[in-house]
Amino acid sequence: MTDPLDVEIFDPPLCCPTGLCGPVLDATLVDLADAVATLTAEGRSVVRHMMTSDPQAFMRNRTVYDLIKARQLEALPITVVRGQVVKTSAYPTIDELHAALAAGA
Repeated sequence: MTDPLDVEIFDPPLCCPTGLCGPVLDATLVDLADAVATLTAEGRSVVRHMMTSDPQAFMRNRTVYDLIKARQLEALPITVVRGQVVKTSAYPTIDELHAALAAGA
């Protein structure tokens, strides 16, 4: 069995892989892109799963699947740190991600 990724983000349906493709940028998605870049530069493994292009990832993670089954799209985005859900219904900040990683989530 392999170690879980440091961070997995299960995105709601977006217009493109980053969500930064529309005429008006969503500051939350810009901050998330910066957080992913920061964590990657720190050597962390980070994967964003898109519902439209990787639906199997949502079904493979039983906790994510159960959250979506119970709360539907309201549960998204879902952030998983080292196999544990740390945030639902909103994207985490870099500080929240660092705290979850430091706590060994």
